[in-house]
Amino acid sequence: MFLTKRFYLLIVLTAILMALGIVWSPMLIVGQVALVALTIAVVLDALNLYMRVKLSAQRECPERFSNGDDNQVTLHIKNGSSQQIGVTVIDELPPDFQKRDFKIIELIAPKKTIKTTYNLRPTHRGEYHFGNIIVYATSRIGLVQRRFTCGEPTMAKVYPSYVMLRKFELLAMSNNLTEIGIKRIRRAGNNTDFEQIKDYVQGDEYRRINWKASARRTHLMVNVYQDERSQQIFNLIDKGRLMQQAFKGMTLLDYAINASLVLSYVAIHRQDKAGLVTFADKFDSFVKAESNTLQMKRIMDCLYNQQTTFGESDYSMLCPNINKLVGKRSLLILYTNFTDFGALRRQLTYLRMLNRRHRLLVVFFDDPELHEFATSPQKSEVEYFEHVIAEKMIYDRRLIVSTLRQNGIYSLLTTPDHLSVNVINKYIEMKTRQLLT
Repeated sequence: MFLTKRFYLLIVLTAILMALGIVWSPMLIVGQVALVALTIAVVLDALNLYMRVKLSAQRECPERFSNGDDNQVTLHIKNGSSQQIGVTVIDELPPDFQKRDFKIIELIAPKKTIKTTYNLRPTHRGEYHFGNIIVYATSRIGLVQRRFTCGEPTMAKVYPSYVMLRKFELLAMSNNLTEIGIKRIRRAGNNTDFEQIKDYVQGDEYRRINWKASARRTHLMVNVYQDERSQQIFNLIDKGRLMQQAFKGMTLLDYAINASLVLSYVAIHRQDKAGLVTFADKFDSFVKAESNTLQMKRIMDCLYNQQTTFGESDYSMLCPNINKLVGKRSLLILYTNFTDFGALRRQLTYLRMLNRRHRLLVVFFDDPELHEFATSPQKSEVEYFEHVIAEKMIYDRRLIVSTLRQNGIYSLLTTPDHLSVNVINKYIEMKTRQLLT
């Protein structure tokens, strides 16, 4: 049982009345009467809450949360008594969310159930443990609160962003991927696989007209081409310490995992085979490239609980394992984070070894806050030197891109929030230009 603010206000008012009795004696009697009335009201209110009020609450939330997205949680609170009850609901959220001021205040009519919802946005994958639902009930008198402990502790697993995956799926079904920045890249020439010859319709490219077939049929015929299918696409995710850097509450590893999940879906949707490799100081996980309906579940289950390490990533170990497990020439998309040119120089030999047998695309991250700081005005000598360091870091990233290009390695420098769209655009571009063969 807890006393409410209304009780404390009334007890203070009663004390003031009794204090005024020192000056004017009738006020002392008024204060004593008020004190007795307040005591009786508190007792009656407490008896009413403990003998007549019945409350229950349940939590409804998805078994799997989507990392980096808003996930809806619903609370059902039932008033089983025949009187109106005011409730203050405190859901015991997982400590990972750091929400210590969460509460919901509602008024429930007799024999009614209310439904209230709120959103949670996790920023890392893993298991999140909910506690009980704590409900504080007050009657119309409002002097006493009774605590009800409802619901059961539950656990929700946070997976990579399947909300983003569903968004891509719906847009792909409606052919509206351009709405989120996926480019329509025009094929350069007829260097794709021949599929069939069909009648010319308005909008077909004149360059695809088959003149011999047109002469035989006495009307225009055009060649139809399709992209080469069943190519292997592997997402290589670096889990070293440099991937612990955070951007908008999520680590670079989480952005890489979300992007690789979406890219795998797009690759399978285009009838390619998608696979996965994770590594750090040792070769960690490997998912064989497949294009069947269960492949996305395998990839998601593998990515669900991946965590960064505090050591340096070992690229010398990565090369022999890739060559041993991936026999067919494939597109390798490496998600890593080279912060300076020295970091690239240490790994360049191994990247060239990977690119010799496969087609390698190195994806690393740009820092928009660094660019913003570098373009801000300098106000002191210290800030001048800080700007020089920032400009040196920006120059190193451009130098990394140039060095990779000189060694025949494709690269993509992108901000974390645009990673998924930029990687998909790069994949489509490379596939359209027949760079995967």
